Amino acid sequence: MTTQPAKPPLFDKIALIGIGLIGGSIALEARKRGLAKTIVSATRSAETAALANRLKLTDHCGTDLAEACKDADLVIVCTPVGACGAATKTIAPALKPGCILSDVGSVKQTVIADMVPHVPAGVHFVPAHPVAGTENSGPEAALLDLFEGRWCILTPLPDSDAAAVAKLEAFWKGLGSQVERIDPKDHDRILAITSHLPHLIAYTIVGTADDLGGHLNSEVLKFAAGGFRDFTRIAASDPTMWRDVFLNNREAVLEVLQRFQEDLFYLQRAIRWGEGDKLFDLFTRTREIRRALIHLHQA
Repeated sequence: MTTQPAKPPLFDKIALIGIGLIGGSIALEARKRGLAKTIVSATRSAETAALANRLKLTDHCGTDLAEACKDADLVIVCTPVGACGAATKTIAPALKPGCILSDVGSVKQTVIADMVPHVPAGVHFVPAHPVAGTENSGPEAALLDLFEGRWCILTPLPDSDAAAVAKLEAFWKGLGSQVERIDPKDHDRILAITSHLPHLIAYTIVGTADDLGGHLNSEVLKFAAGGFRDFTRIAASDPTMWRDVFLNNREAVLEVLQRFQEDLFYLQRAIRWGEGDKLFDLFTRTREIRRALIHLHQA
């Protein structure tokens, strides 16, 4: 029986700017699946770089962002969305012609607006967002199989190079993701309801519980049931990242927040007037959404 020759790696060198949960997980998975010959990373924090090197997430992690990008075929900016523009400006002089530049931000319109002015001619910018993660952050949060079966959304620009888009899509599929291409504005509206609003609600509920006075505060934590524990998990997410998300997707978040408030008032009225049929109808409908998520393996 003849053995099939191993596939050559998609990229000779990948550079990751930022090495937290997402950047570290990309590095682990790309190495495991042989998607690059060399994987390097960089972060402004010497302490974070030292930790990433101890964990051996990449071949090397330094603090010079531009130096890491020299000769890289794929550069992925893995910083909080508010820092993407500044990071791109810093690394721009080191990006070689033909390089693919991407990101992992959960907001697309403002990130694109911040990054595009700094992208050198000949560099192919293809924005992306892997819809995966946990409440943990930092290099030690990196996980194998984080992207397995999860969506990665690409939001190419009208003038994005078709071959570069296809190669980045192949990369994310190589990491185990399902890939979809969506308009940046549609992306931000969809994520506002599926991700950003749930986080905002979780932060609010946990904050409300923390504001309870006297013995109730400790009793809430003592008798926390499953629903509240789920909220505390979400509310434990990285504060810098989520501050930037809300500030950079404010229009879409405020739009869905207004709709949510109207629906909340509807429920408030139904409870006040004992309209159990309205509550039952809503709970039945939302139960079906949960079942649909399980069917789509996204629960």
